[in-house]
Amino acid sequence: MPVIRFVREGVDVECYPGENLREVALREGVELYGLKGKLGNCGGCGQCITCFVDVVGESSPGSLSGRTGVEEQKLRRRPESWRLACQALVQHSVLVLTRPQVGFADAEAKIATAKAAALPAGPTAWPMSEEPTAEDDAAISEGAATAEEGLGGRQETTTSGEEG
Repeated sequence: MPVIRFVREGVDVECYPGENLREVALREGVELYGLKGKLGNCGGCGQCITCFVDVVGESSPGSLSGRTGVEEQKLRRRPESWRLACQALVQHSVLVLTRPQVGFADAEAKIATAKAAALPAGPTAWPMSEEPTAEDDAAISEGAATAEEGLGGRQETTTSGEEG
């Protein structure tokens, strides 16, 4: 699986190819937002630009989806390496600096260390689920028949305003 290395936080997080960078960061407890973003963000619609991140160095050409029209407009006066996490889909392993507008102690050393450690490439596709077997189909059918028997062979349906 692709790995997102969050430089400021010092954590590596696995995700599936094509997952949204913002969703992965929030799921893993990575702090994307400063005070303004915490108080009011757009929920991932690309309107508030509070979830921007910096894709560190040349670690990742093609590792995120291309910039969207929203990003081109909202980030036109920002460095080319900045992305909106809510608009970026992870394709391959990548180094990301959250809240790049905020400095932090030993930033250059942390970035150099993060770049020096190799990122695993990971698979580039979602895992394939196994095809259902005849046994699985039989178990599903048996479960449905048992549920129907519990209703005495009848199906109950109610709609709003109607009592069964």
